[in-house]
Amino acid sequence: MGVEEELLLVSASGRPLPRSKAVAAEAEGIDVELELTQAQVEINLPVCDTPAELRDHLQRLRSQLARAAAEEGAKLLAIAVPPGGEAVQLITNKPRYLEMEARYGQLAREQSVCGCHVHVDVPDKEAAIRVSNHLRPWMPTLLALTANSAIYLGADTGFSSWRSIMFSRWPCSGPPPYFESAEHYDAPVAMQVESGSIMDERMVYWDIRPSTHLPTVEVRISDVPLTIDETVLLATLIRALVTTALADGGLGPKLEPEVLRAAYWLSARDGLSNDGLDVLRAQTLPMPKLLDLLRQHVTPALEELNELDLVDESLQRLLREGNGAAKQRKAFREGEDIVALTEIKP
Repeated sequence: MGVEEELLLVSASGRPLPRSKAVAAEAEGIDVELELTQAQVEINLPVCDTPAELRDHLQRLRSQLARAAAEEGAKLLAIAVPPGGEAVQLITNKPRYLEMEARYGQLAREQSVCGCHVHVDVPDKEAAIRVSNHLRPWMPTLLALTANSAIYLGADTGFSSWRSIMFSRWPCSGPPPYFESAEHYDAPVAMQVESGSIMDERMVYWDIRPSTHLPTVEVRISDVPLTIDETVLLATLIRALVTTALADGGLGPKLEPEVLRAAYWLSARDGLSNDGLDVLRAQTLPMPKLLDLLRQHVTPALEELNELDLVDESLQRLLREGNGAAKQRKAFREGEDIVALTEIKP
């Protein structure tokens, strides 16, 4: 498995700082990518075989990048939207990003949002499509689990994952459709490219997709988590979901689109704080019960990977202490500093 984390550069007041190029240059020896806006950076972890290995890489890379940010007068935040400042940001001076600004205008300039992407190895593209179908029912639960964007531009949005609401404005985003084959997948992608709604296949922003450059399935549902523990939990659950899907071998369950859409919306609004939807049964359930259903679904895979205790302990801690969105909202309500809460220390 592999993980990519997008992180935000801000001033002490939480205003996004357009320093990504300088910070990336300062962070010698680590894999840092420039993102769409100049206040974002992305760390790409090496391929990992265990959660312990993933944790070690995350601690090292987050710390090194925070040190580089400090050298450039910036703070590095694990938060999915800017907590202060204005919506419009400077676009990174790369041909692709400048073309995106020309085509998509304000949508691109307001896209200073940070997600976490998890890659898991699969045999081929056909397997990736089958895995995608199997994973679709569990995406709202993973979104609720990792929500970390309640506060945006100095206000409580009323949502736990405002990033997911903002990101849904792109033409090829949200839950992927149900596909019966790689050929079935390729047809609507080709249509969108030909029509000009997306520039190319790299702009397939569905929450699950076959990677365009790696032999993996990529899961993009999550806000960047507040803590390393949450990122490790997310990656471990996704790996177990992929393992479970590959063992099944079938095409996966078909879902009612409006049920899935409602489940997404509820998870984006409420995170772990309220009820969600079991999309397989179109049934309202408390989020702890939905998390338990997910845990039961992947238990054989977690036992095989020797990771069941890690997942159980992490889920219990999250339900007890709250995720990033819950902590942000509590801090905001009590007049505390959201930058201090979400800052990554060197």
